[in-house]
Amino acid sequence: MLRIVLALSCLASFLHPTGASAWGFQGHRVVGSIAQQLLTENAAVQVERILNESDSHKLDLRKAGPWADCVKSVVRHEDGTFEYVVDPNHLEFQVPCTPFTSQQERARMVDYASRNWLNCDFRPDGPDKPPAGCHNTYHFDDVALQRDKFDRSFQGTNEHDLVAAVGAAIAVLQGKPAPPPFSIADKKEALLMLTHFVGDLHQPLHVASAYLDADGRLVDPDAAHAIDPATATNGGNSIQDQNLVLHAEWDDIPTDIGDAWTRELLADARSVRPTEGAIEDWPAKWATDSIQVAHEAFSGLSFQEIKPPPNVQWSVAFNDHTAYLWLSDMIKRKQLAKGGARLAQILNTIWP
Repeated sequence: MLRIVLALSCLASFLHPTGASAWGFQGHRVVGSIAQQLLTENAAVQVERILNESDSHKLDLRKAGPWADCVKSVVRHEDGTFEYVVDPNHLEFQVPCTPFTSQQERARMVDYASRNWLNCDFRPDGPDKPPAGCHNTYHFDDVALQRDKFDRSFQGTNEHDLVAAVGAAIAVLQGKPAPPPFSIADKKEALLMLTHFVGDLHQPLHVASAYLDADGRLVDPDAAHAIDPATATNGGNSIQDQNLVLHAEWDDIPTDIGDAWTRELLADARSVRPTEGAIEDWPAKWATDSIQVAHEAFSGLSFQEIKPPPNVQWSVAFNDHTAYLWLSDMIKRKQLAKGGARLAQILNTIWP
């Protein structure tokens, strides 16, 4: 889907640590719309009731998908107060957020961000910079490409990462308290979070990351038992493809899809094998799947440092750019279908 700065310029690309959020709003709507089509009758009733108890805009999972990125319009002022701020020069950034324009929904976003801002110490711009909002860490993991599975002991994971956020939302929807450090007000907030973060979980660069030295070679943060900031590409956000960012290229979905389910995607989603085991274990299993997909996403790439620390950046070269674009297109379609199928599996399991 994974690290957000406070400036309004973040909104232009819906930043993930320092880049775009998984899939952009179109992909999140696609994931939600696929799931909506796969709900059991009872799950559909529960979703409709929870999302529309007191909202003037009728919500479904498709419209709910971008919510956690819309929250990024909430800023923390120097006096410690919070406010939802619209950039008047870029009103187009608010297009996916129109279902949440009511005073009540804006207040919900401000409340959510304020409760989840200082519950962890997230300072992507350096230890001497202000916290950037703990809730921004809920969107990603940064497991090294050398790993072939998700494990909480690996560098690039923590108790408030993407996998933990999906688990926390599931718990609240089951009627359990949110595990710390998460603050989740109610089931509606949990459902809005879950719909978005399951989408993030299936964008491979929101789960796995390359760590590179000054010569562009992979380094292993787990072997060093710590992450050297000078090697972190932040899910590809520090890797440039000419004027584009590698992470942002993976956020873009094929243009023929639009922003809702298609027959092909829905057919693929129906063919996704249900995940076995306890529901609490599913987020880590799906993260493992995304890490393995990330191996394909980084296959055939080579890197060169173009900007030294502290704001290190690398350029990327492709063994065969045309073949890579074709591969990424196929991967994106599969991941969107899996995201929708798995979101539906969670909700159908909670409300059979």
